[in-house]
Amino acid sequence: MGNLFDRLSASLARGHQRDIPDLLSDARFATGESKPAAVLIAVTERAEPGVLLTQRPKGMRDHPGQVAFPGGKLDPGEDAITAALREAEEELAIPREAVRVVGETDRYQTGTGFIVTPVLAVIPPDLPLVPHPSEVAAWFEAPLALLLDETAWTTNEVFWRGAMRRYLEMDYSGFRIWGVTAAIIANLARRIAVEEALPGARQER
Repeated sequence: MGNLFDRLSASLARGHQRDIPDLLSDARFATGESKPAAVLIAVTERAEPGVLLTQRPKGMRDHPGQVAFPGGKLDPGEDAITAALREAEEELAIPREAVRVVGETDRYQTGTGFIVTPVLAVIPPDLPLVPHPSEVAAWFEAPLALLLDETAWTTNEVFWRGAMRRYLEMDYSGFRIWGVTAAIIANLARRIAVEEALPGARQER
């Protein structure tokens, strides 16, 4: 059966061998030049793996108060993996040496000026995380099996920038997961086969 890292690696590799033309994107809402960014999808190595998510402070300029993965803009000379690891260390004190990178997955173009590369990785459980107060208002861990379950999400619409925009939404333990974060998860779910990566997983809310 292999360990979690091996199962995720194999499933992600197989998933990216398939052409999926209808992945979620907000490219049609984007204006001007988009800046490269990266996020870390940090999966905890537990019997029932979870994913670390943060809530951004309400005073931030971009996506205030929203649930997000650790991440941000690429600094000059950085690639997506380097940036994702740096941001995770800055935001939650996740030591880079504790992160086992599975690989990059589908880029997501936001309507707010970023092209985001998600970096899937496995980390040990129960790291002594320390949230940076100016970047993280709160953090939590949501079950990976639940996040990858398309039936757990609600689809909504809002009129934005002259057109209707569809978005996914989930309430987990009082946190509203939606927008870019939800879309990245939904795209990952198209690449990861849950029955392969998480055999016997239970999906609980």
